[in-house]
Parts: sequence; C-alpha cells; structure tokens
Amino acid sequence: MTAAPPEPTVCSARGCQAPAVWDLRWNNPKIHTPDRRKHWLACDEHRPTLTSFLSARGFLRETEPVGADDPLDDAT
Repeated sequence: MTAAPPEPTVCSARGCQAPAVWDLRWNNPKIHTPDRRKHWLACDEHRPTLTSFLSARGFLRETEPVGADDPLDDAT
C-alpha cells in the first residue's frame, strides 16, 4: 500500500486558491498557551493583509517559508 501524496498547501485568504509560500504562525494569548501555534498559510499577494490582521490583534508570532522547521500540524 502506498501513501497518498501530500495535499498541496493553498493560501488561507478567503477564496484564494493560490499556492501558499508563507506560514504565518500565531496564537491568541487569551486562549492559547504561549507555546501553541496556529497556522495561516499565505501566498505572496495575501501575506501583507493576513500579516496586518494578525499583527493588529497582537497574535502574530513568526512568519516562515512554507516547509520550514515547524510542521503544519494545526493549519487553520
């Protein structure tokens, strides 16, 4: 039995189907532990708007290229 190929990652912006190239790692300090990271994926076009949204709320923690160290175990 062979494993299914990994699903392509797409941008988290509403309606966007472009390939994701950025992993915006965030958490809401009111409900998440400090080490918890949620993930929004972004294409180059939507990275600034998604970053702005998370930053304005104090949620953005790191931005890395998709596939960098941290696995996408909680992409939402």
